[in-house]
Amino acid sequence: MAVDRERVSALVRDLLEAIGEDPDRPGLKHTPQRVADAYAEFFGGVGEDPAAPLAHTISVSRGPAPETLPSGAVMLRDILFRSVCEHHLLPFRGHAHIAYLPGEQVVGLGALPKVVDILAARPQVQERLGEQIADVITAKLDARGVLVVLDAAHECLTMRGERQPDASTVTIAARGALAEPAARAEVVLLLGARP
Repeated sequence: MAVDRERVSALVRDLLEAIGEDPDRPGLKHTPQRVADAYAEFFGGVGEDPAAPLAHTISVSRGPAPETLPSGAVMLRDILFRSVCEHHLLPFRGHAHIAYLPGEQVVGLGALPKVVDILAARPQVQERLGEQIADVITAKLDARGVLVVLDAAHECLTMRGERQPDASTVTIAARGALAEPAARAEVVLLLGARP
């Protein structure tokens, strides 16, 4: 479902009036449409299938070197992401670090950031975002283990309330063999994350 830009624009106009502003003054005249365009981007993942980027897999046993089955983790660090917190509709942004233990199938590394982007482009909480990423990778790749570490700064904490501009939140979602504490700790260390 695409964002209804016309409706968002009208609601932003109402919001500007509700806070005592004149939505027709020169600096705000185009703000409702700008916000509607931004929201279409921020929430473009609503209704999208986050597993779609993982549809094209590569067989490990039937690939160019079938005698070299992977025994260790595939890791991708420092995937930039941004999302909008569903509690205050304020942004949060940071890095996602993903590791998985392949089963029979692997995926092109470019697919993993796409999964993150789709799931982040909807009203979110960081804890659920990491769990959703781990679930999609586990289900679509038949991975033996998955670990997702998210490290993000939330404007609801940095810009309002307690105003902690240097605070970041770290969450971990683990599945399969990487949910075992020793394996998880080893991969977290290799990812260079700070949990």
